[in-house]
Amino acid sequence: MRTGGRATGFRRWLVPGMGIKRWLGLTFAGLLLLALGVAHFLRQISGDLAPGGLAQTLVDAATLQFLPYPLRGLIVGVVGVAFVLIGAWRVILAVTRPLRADEDQPLVEVIYQKKFLARGPKVVAIGGGTGLSTLLRGMKEHTSNLTAIVTVADDGGSSGALREELGIPAVGDIRNCIAALADAEPVMSDLLGYRFPGGTKVEGAPVETEPGGLGGHAMGNLLLAALTDLEAGDFEQAVRRMNRVLAVRGQVIPASPTPITLHALTREGIVVTGQSAVARTPGIERAWIAPEGVRAASDAIAAIEAAEIIVLGPGSLFTSVLPVLLLPEIRDAVAASSAIRVYACNVATQTGETQGMDLSDHVEALLRHTTPGLVDVVLANDRIDRARGGSGPVALRWPPAVEPVPHLATDDVVDPRDPHHHEPDRLAVAILRACEREAAAVRRERVARSA
Repeated sequence: MRTGGRATGFRRWLVPGMGIKRWLGLTFAGLLLLALGVAHFLRQISGDLAPGGLAQTLVDAATLQFLPYPLRGLIVGVVGVAFVLIGAWRVILAVTRPLRADEDQPLVEVIYQKKFLARGPKVVAIGGGTGLSTLLRGMKEHTSNLTAIVTVADDGGSSGALREELGIPAVGDIRNCIAALADAEPVMSDLLGYRFPGGTKVEGAPVETEPGGLGGHAMGNLLLAALTDLEAGDFEQAVRRMNRVLAVRGQVIPASPTPITLHALTREGIVVTGQSAVARTPGIERAWIAPEGVRAASDAIAAIEAAEIIVLGPGSLFTSVLPVLLLPEIRDAVAASSAIRVYACNVATQTGETQGMDLSDHVEALLRHTTPGLVDVVLANDRIDRARGGSGPVALRWPPAVEPVPHLATDDVVDPRDPHHHEPDRLAVAILRACEREAAAVRRERVARSA
């Protein structure tokens, strides 16, 4: 196993674009020229030395005159190449070792990630909850130009308690996304998600914190709260600082630096207030946020304007995706973007907010709350037999009653071990494949609509 791993690592050094072979070649050429210069020098002075003298004897020994002529060049060449390669390898190790976060990770993998992932597409993912974290885990293996714009409407558990006590936006979804983008992701998820003992757990509900205590609070939530205080209440700067401290692959941005409250109106005319209450409510007709005119994060708008791919979801439609898009600045920036805009629908409905909704219902609700034409491509799971959990799989009824009708892309994106969620890598690959396949048609349609 070790031999195979070393062979794979060596081949990875030779992958085109790594920027290694060209510099090793230049180094070797320089040393070869230096050797030729020394050889010319020795040849010049050897003619001036007295035959049989000590100086002549030393020069003859140094130039291997006691060996046959072809063998001299072969030995010197092999030893020279070996010295160059060993020396270059050890220099690279010595220089880069302090920069490596994981000593067990091969150096070639570190360089491969930094160079190749930096060339990946500029992807902006919008939403929150488990769905957005799942997408980020898969997408970070294909690009480091990755931005997550995260809802701040959560009002339950540790996030809700910190929001009420400190007046800061919800931090739980931001914490989860930062952990998902960390290079040491499993360890970072455990650390940031660690909850201090003492909170109460009710079946089907988030952990309730102890008033005035640490019980039930997640470590990452407290870290974000502390950074906000250190930044004199500047929540955006606190999240930027946490991105830098944890050296995430990409960046996580709050949708707004202001706490947001989610409201919903049911088909029966009942008004529901708060993200936690909306999540448990079926038959939602309309959702909105308060306060009105709340400002979107400036970094979020800049990321959307620079994006090549914008992904809405996956995640809870009314409580994760829409709270971000209900911010007028973000909605308008997505609508005006030249990026390919993908809606990644959940694989299963959720008891409460999307209970009984099929694929077309999801798309119609999304566009009813935003603007027609906001979505170019809808990605849906086509392995209904694998999707279980919540109220059931999302049925593939198509097309929705909207104009223009988005392109539909289907794929097997279900996690076999957790069949009511997406599998991270399958989801990322399906999105990139759908964007590549539909990009030309989407651009033609945009040109036709603008003509």
